[in-house]
Amino acid sequence: MPATAAAQERAMRFQEVILKATSGKMSWIQAADVLGLSPRTLRRWRIGYERYGLKGLQDRRRVDRAHNGVPESEIKRWLQLYERRYRGYNVRHFYSKLKREHGGCRWSYTVVRRALQFAGLVKKQRPRGRHFIRREPRPCFGEMLHIDGSRHHWLALEPDQWFTLVPVVDDATKRLLYAQLFESETSEAIMTALAAVIRCHGIPQSLYSDRAGWATYTVKAGQPIDRTRLTQVGRALHQLGVEHIMAYSPQARGRSERANRTLQDRLVKELESHGIRTLARANRYLEEVFLPAFNDEFARRPAESESGFAPLGSTDLDRIFCHFETRQVQRDNTITLDGVRMQIPRQVGRRTCAGLAVDIHRHLDGTHTLYWGAKLLGRYGPQGRALSKEPLVHPAIGQPVAAA
Repeated sequence: MPATAAAQERAMRFQEVILKATSGKMSWIQAADVLGLSPRTLRRWRIGYERYGLKGLQDRRRVDRAHNGVPESEIKRWLQLYERRYRGYNVRHFYSKLKREHGGCRWSYTVVRRALQFAGLVKKQRPRGRHFIRREPRPCFGEMLHIDGSRHHWLALEPDQWFTLVPVVDDATKRLLYAQLFESETSEAIMTALAAVIRCHGIPQSLYSDRAGWATYTVKAGQPIDRTRLTQVGRALHQLGVEHIMAYSPQARGRSERANRTLQDRLVKELESHGIRTLARANRYLEEVFLPAFNDEFARRPAESESGFAPLGSTDLDRIFCHFETRQVQRDNTITLDGVRMQIPRQVGRRTCAGLAVDIHRHLDGTHTLYWGAKLLGRYGPQGRALSKEPLVHPAIGQPVAAA
């Protein structure tokens, strides 16, 4: 392999000093000091020069390209791909795209990173200290799930719009079980995410989250949460027997915070690369493309093969993941929830329903159902209009009940 220019310049400098020592202009001890070598090492270089001339002074390790080096055409392909399609991607993200979508890459991530850095496309970052994990991951898949809404400009092509991504991450495997974009982090968004995960995998043992408004009631910022009052999500988790663990600082939610940081870095760029501008297209891309690729790269095996999810069985999630309140029927046989008035028709065996304590369920699709004990009084649309008069099956008793 041809020597580099630096290696040739070094050999000429060695030659000059050796010739001065040979002619007696300086001692061999002085020559060794000038070159920064020990007398013994300088003696070996002098023998090489006497035998092979200037070639004997060249450092054979310093060559233009190693025998197993990356071809220039391959490096040029990387640089063109990064400049034209993946500008702004971090190197790890670009490397995964290179392997998955552009014919693979048989060189390591470090080789690709150094090529991008040498070309000035990626800045060198000062290495961070080692990250010490205080808590080991749970051993079983489904033993603990993390949920945390992330408000961000997810659609780079629509920079004025804010959306909230609600991801659900498994603690044992780092699998992203669910991720969808919503207008905001509401109780309905959280319930939608949890219902989707439970229908697919089962009931988890515990859920880890921050102390958002949907999670708990807090009297004052920084004070302990009020465990005696349950939010709608808290009530649903209690009905399912899921332990709800709430963190008091972002540092305590390190795994969900890191997951959100990775998603903000990768998902925004991928949505922009595919020209996605709408919420519906973004959610479809998340479900069909992004989640499988993300889990292929980041998911790992749990420490134990046994699943921590409990079977759902015959549990009716529609009556659990909903807005539930108990209200008293007014004298005109109507009941109101958040401005939506529902008229209860006359029931068989009763002259009036006025004064009854009725359970109202506002479901995730916006519809309402009214129950008095085990009796279904009626089903209503989002605006309070009666939907059906057909007999329905009450989930608690499994038999038809009289509908309005």
